[in-house]
Amino acid sequence: MPFLRAGGVRLEYESRGSPGSGPPLILLHEGLGSVAAWRGFPEALAGSTGRAVFVYSRRGYGLSDPLPGPLTPSFMHDEARLLPAVLQAAGISDPVLIGHSDGASIALIHAAAPAAPAPDTPARALVLLAPHVFVEEETLAGIREVSTRYHAGDFGARWRRTQGEHADRTFAAWTEVWLSPAFRDWNIEAGLPRIRCPVLAIQGEDDQYGTTRQLGAIRAGVGGAVDTLLLPSCGHAPQRDRPKETLEAIRRFVASATPAA
Repeated sequence: MPFLRAGGVRLEYESRGSPGSGPPLILLHEGLGSVAAWRGFPEALAGSTGRAVFVYSRRGYGLSDPLPGPLTPSFMHDEARLLPAVLQAAGISDPVLIGHSDGASIALIHAAAPAAPAPDTPARALVLLAPHVFVEEETLAGIREVSTRYHAGDFGARWRRTQGEHADRTFAAWTEVWLSPAFRDWNIEAGLPRIRCPVLAIQGEDDQYGTTRQLGAIRAGVGGAVDTLLLPSCGHAPQRDRPKETLEAIRRFVASATPAA
């Protein structure tokens, strides 16, 4: 597994596909994700779009450095501020950001920064899988339920297989910050009008962590063009529950929004 250093942090990463066919695709994982947790999606995405795909594990996830301490309610903003350093360390500019859940929120925060985070790393386009722009009770209920499963069922064992030795610490930090009273008012809608790049937002009708109010807020708030797709018989992970439809929607969007060189 290769590693890079960004902001003093050692992060694992993988690359798929061939560079040079258009802006690369950067995958930003969910709150309980990592490079390994994407499974075969990066390779399938590279094959479908003909683009280079770059995926990394954030601090505390996979084989990347462990978290230095508890997460704070600003943890997604912190990750968005680190993202330009990650892209620069990887030699990537002009990317399409593809985020899932927390990763989608990080992509939105990055694109909505009042000033470009770095002159050579603005986002050309965003693909948002099950995004969050504010906290819903449905989200909190889903997190409480997954916390129960982590400690009482086999979910914890599956999670540990895709993480490093700090799996339990990261899981506790993530669930605690989302369920904390201080996080209840987390909301990034005010920054959406500053986003001018094309956006594709995809959600499952059966998303157990959010409602279609998230898509509505993105559609109403983003300053640029927004396409939305609501998939039937699909939960919180469109790339796993409806991979064929998700890949095709991303392929069409990427080809239209960022034509190949």
